[in-house]
Amino acid sequence: MSSAPHLSEISTRTDLTDWGLQPDMIEGQSHSSGILVHKGPDNRPEIGAWVCTPGRWRLTIPRDEFCYFVQGRAVYRSDAGESIEVTPGTAVLFPAGWVGECTVEETLRNTYYLTDREPES
Repeated sequence: MSSAPHLSEISTRTDLTDWGLQPDMIEGQSHSSGILVHKGPDNRPEIGAWVCTPGRWRLTIPRDEFCYFVQGRAVYRSDAGESIEVTPGTAVLFPAGWVGECTVEETLRNTYYLTDREPES
């Protein structure tokens, strides 16, 4: 057990857990896998690495989520009409309650930090 949980070689790791098909698919069959660095009480916060194959689906971000993309290409489109293109080196903070679609064009790899903060009522 490390005093500072960490993952190395994020862009090439193969010891990932199968997380199954993305829910709410619109097109294709995106498949996810990943590995956790840390999961707090009640899964808050959660930190890990995520890999997802091409496809398009609907999503709602449940809590603030910071993502740093290390591989692949995708476009996130909010229901408000904004498009966010992600490529290696892109960092995005999706606020709690963000709603839209994700289109993965090339298999994505990212590190993520899912915070405690939920959408405000």
